[in-house]
Amino acid sequence: MHSVIRWMHHTPRWTVISVCVIAAVLLFVGASAHVTDLLSHGLHPYDWAPGWLNLYWSSLALFDALATVFLITGKRRGIDLACAIMATDLAAGWYAAYGIQDSSLADQPGLQRLTVFAALVLGTAPFIRRRLTN
Repeated sequence: MHSVIRWMHHTPRWTVISVCVIAAVLLFVGASAHVTDLLSHGLHPYDWAPGWLNLYWSSLALFDALATVFLITGKRRGIDLACAIMATDLAAGWYAAYGIQDSSLADQPGLQRLTVFAALVLGTAPFIRRRLTN
């Protein structure tokens, strides 16, 4: 356990940069998709989803882009925002799949990718957060 805590404090710079770049690129892809949805369908791009869920996903056009900028500039708030986005987006996605669409993870490739991305962000955040600036 002590070695894990020690590694958290001394995460190699290349690891921090790699995770930030990967997360920033994927968040930018997400922001682009949400902007495209907004431009094509307005604030309610998913007919099957309740209004609050549509508004949440539409808001990610802004929040994904913001997290991208913060990560690229090495700001700690970038990983903090990315964690908040991943946790809430994953919860929303799972709710949509299981609670609304009566679907499963096997039938939702987008949710599969989101789950892997969330695991990357949430799993690496404690290791890279200390190496980022305020």
